Amino acid sequence: MDETPRIELASPTATRPRGPLFVWANAVVLCWLAVAVVLSAAHDVLGLPGWVALHALLLGAVTNAILIWSEHFVVTLCRAPAPPARRVAAGLTALNLFVVTVLAGVTTDVAVMTGAGAAGICVIATVHTVFLVRTHRKALQRRFGHLIGFYASASVALLAGAVTGAALGTGAATPVWYSRLWGAHVHLTLLGWVGFAVLGTLFTLWPTTLGTRIADGTASATRRALPVLAVGLALVVGGILAARQWLTVAGLACYAAGVTVAVIPLVRALATRRPRGPAAWMLAAGTGWLGVAVLIEAVRLLVAGSIDAVPDVVGAVVPVFVLGFTAQVLVGALTQLLPVVLGRGPVEHESLSVAMARGWQVRVLLTNLAVPLVAGDWPRPLPLIGWAFGALGIGTFVVLALRATIPVALRGAVTTVRGPDRVSPAAGTTTGITAGLAVVVLVVAPVTGERAHTTVSDTAHTVEVTMSAMRIRPSTVEVPAGTRLVLRVINQDSMPHDLRADGGQRTPRLRQGETALLDLGEIRGDHQAWCDVAGHRAAGMTMTIRTDPATADTGQDHRAGHDPGTGNGLDLGATPSPGWTPHDARLAPPTGTVHRIELHVTDQDLEVAPGVRERRWTFGRTAPGPALRGRVGDRFEITLVNDAALGHGIDFHAGALAPDQPMRTIEPGERLVYRFTAHRAGAWLYHCSTMPMSQHIANGMYGAVVIDPPGLPAVDHEYLLVSSQLYLGAPGSDRHVAKIHTGRPDGWAFNGMAAQYDHAPLTAHTGRRVRIWLVNAGPGDATAFHVVGAQFDTAYKEGSWLLRPDAPAAGGAQVLDLAPAQGGFVELSFPEAGHYPFVDHDMRHAENGAHGRFTVTEPPQ
Repeated sequence: MDETPRIELASPTATRPRGPLFVWANAVVLCWLAVAVVLSAAHDVLGLPGWVALHALLLGAVTNAILIWSEHFVVTLCRAPAPPARRVAAGLTALNLFVVTVLAGVTTDVAVMTGAGAAGICVIATVHTVFLVRTHRKALQRRFGHLIGFYASASVALLAGAVTGAALGTGAATPVWYSRLWGAHVHLTLLGWVGFAVLGTLFTLWPTTLGTRIADGTASATRRALPVLAVGLALVVGGILAARQWLTVAGLACYAAGVTVAVIPLVRALATRRPRGPAAWMLAAGTGWLGVAVLIEAVRLLVAGSIDAVPDVVGAVVPVFVLGFTAQVLVGALTQLLPVVLGRGPVEHESLSVAMARGWQVRVLLTNLAVPLVAGDWPRPLPLIGWAFGALGIGTFVVLALRATIPVALRGAVTTVRGPDRVSPAAGTTTGITAGLAVVVLVVAPVTGERAHTTVSDTAHTVEVTMSAMRIRPSTVEVPAGTRLVLRVINQDSMPHDLRADGGQRTPRLRQGETALLDLGEIRGDHQAWCDVAGHRAAGMTMTIRTDPATADTGQDHRAGHDPGTGNGLDLGATPSPGWTPHDARLAPPTGTVHRIELHVTDQDLEVAPGVRERRWTFGRTAPGPALRGRVGDRFEITLVNDAALGHGIDFHAGALAPDQPMRTIEPGERLVYRFTAHRAGAWLYHCSTMPMSQHIANGMYGAVVIDPPGLPAVDHEYLLVSSQLYLGAPGSDRHVAKIHTGRPDGWAFNGMAAQYDHAPLTAHTGRRVRIWLVNAGPGDATAFHVVGAQFDTAYKEGSWLLRPDAPAAGGAQVLDLAPAQGGFVELSFPEAGHYPFVDHDMRHAENGAHGRFTVTEPPQ
């Protein structure tokens, strides 16, 4: 028989940890646990994000506990050489410095600190893995070799989790990859690092808490469980990274099967001894919550029907993993193991065990009652009451354990404790917990009620703020000084988000589709706001609130000192920026019958007026986007690739098809194929289909498709001009949106830049035919195209011939007028050499950028 008779980890014999190192190490674990409890209750008051408490538990308390106890169990049970105490102490010291560095780096948004701390944790994980592998080779007792396998696998998961965490915390993850890396990081940490370590330890710790022998079949269960668990975790992480729902669900099911295999011998042990003390009950409950959390996640993800639901589903079950499983197992294990560290003989050992068990029934009840309250979708204040229960259940143990541990760590000896004959396990503790709970409920209930009924007075200025694709829009809000500003925050992302201002105001954590009001009070200066979820600020989820004192005095937009209704004071005669090249207005003739193009959406800095460069959202890195040309009956296949920071779509007016799928918004990193057949001739607009379209078009997302009328003859010169309004400023900002809604552009332009063809004139030759195609992109104004000193003998508008040179009447045209989204062309011949201005004959437009010129010369001999 390959089983050991009994493992007496609870006795002060050969299994007792060595020296004061373990006393201090466990004191550090308890301190981290205390920090986690305090931060979970007071992070708002301290101005810290809520994830700090979570990482104080997982990175601080749990990681320290796993490292110190895994080393002890492996050395003791496998009878392997122990590493020097100084080396272990140095490693634990370095670990805690790295943990503090990570927390400080992410909190202060210093990517260098975050990266350095994460790199240090990777080094610690690597060293620990190497130690375990070497120990396995030197072990004299092979019966407990499974411990090394579980702990080594856990260390590898920690290493991978640290790498993904560094990518999140430093902002290195792109928006499309952020949710995937976040999901991988959560599972590597909870199912890998914590899950493997806990399940491996339970094979020996569980019988010890029961005071019984290891059940038959334990050794074979350990050999079967670890591969199943490892494959399950690999499938989960791989499925999330590859965005494959079925693979992720299969991995969760596989991991659940591994947990089942692992706990079967543990359940069999109950046939000989029932759990009686706090350690056994908490270990059993914690393991049960692990299985429940994995199954809930698998079912919810399967029902959701999309891998995009991973952030929402994982966010819902993380409280079960953290409070029900991780925190409860840690407390249960420490309840069993700390007396082993501190006691110097049976009497002290028993006294400490009894002292730490005070009120354990109430603590276990509160902790497990808290789990469904914090994990369920309950109305306030039930979730907060649940967290209060959890904090009381865990925090009371921390107080009891620190009272026993700190004196030993400081004086090197156990202080006098009352013997078991003088201890009433629940005396004083139950009363204290009940009183504390009453205080928490009385404090929490009115606060949550007030937050749930937040209202906005009529005097407040409300701005709608949306959060999606790892960005906050608008990124800049400008208000007159003294304005009371309220932000209506809407999370449109699958990831949970919140919004915190530098004044301490914050919204609750919002899931997809949820909304909250954030009252910032009177704005007297510039402020910053950001998403407080770990790594989101570094990834770019920030916004700026600015004041405009001049606007506060007059109520007018005084940017650059000009009335916005007559332009924005652009110096159209200024020299363009160095290296500037004009948008090529020449239109190539159509070729082929099938037109395939890959169109990349990008954010570009473009010249929008002479010497003025601004950020533009573009198709194909230009505004307007690339011109497409074909004939009636031609087939177009456009592959749209979103390389920008926001979601975008596309709408081709030249095609006729249901918009549901081809015109849908695609998120950063995604692509779609848009296919249409050109059934009718015309000059057609294409533009971004994402709402609000006015903002996307105004910021450069437009272009033209030219479909020649049948029999259209060739000409000597052919140009394409796309008319548009020019709106300066940060896209989505209050000022930008207000100017669009009220029709107050800063200028007007052909082909995306005001007055560019004054600086780079179009060319033609006398007596030669010139065709000028026009499309009005808007988003709001009509255009009236006119060439000064010339007349049009041909005019074509919206698929209809208005004027043809071969018509019986010898008429002409002076203007081609186009409403927004209309298109057409005109033809003319210049009678003599010279400079011929062309303008939008709405003179407000012409005088503020909608003009250029033709330089006409004699044809070459």
